[in-house]
Amino acid sequence: QVQLVESGGGLVQPGGSLRLSCAASGSISSSDDMGWYRQAPGRQRELVATITSDGIANYGDSVKGRSTIARANAKNTVHLQMNDLKPGDTAVYYCNLAQIQLHPWARINYWGQGTQVTVSS
Repeated sequence: QVQLVESGGGLVQPGGSLRLSCAASGSISSSDDMGWYRQAPGRQRELVATITSDGIANYGDSVKGRSTIARANAKNTVHLQMNDLKPGDTAVYYCNLAQIQLHPWARINYWGQGTQVTVSS
């Protein structure tokens, strides 16, 4: 069992900033990948940012240059700093933890409950 607890969502004005955090617990490993995805009403879930245990980050095109993902392996947490927020960033943001199972090979995804981010004046 893996539990992911998100925090930091809310209402922010356009141009503002927000920091999302996610704490993982349960059957996890420091080698697991962690990250954030988001889903707006009527749209598919999309990548925001992911980060490997080695600190290699990958960002979705829509947030590239405006966001920074970081993780603290010792605390099993991941943080997402988002700047210059736009109304188009409004969505439910989901924390993700991905584990690799070797036999048989499989990528297993775990999801948090989601936290709402609303960008509006």
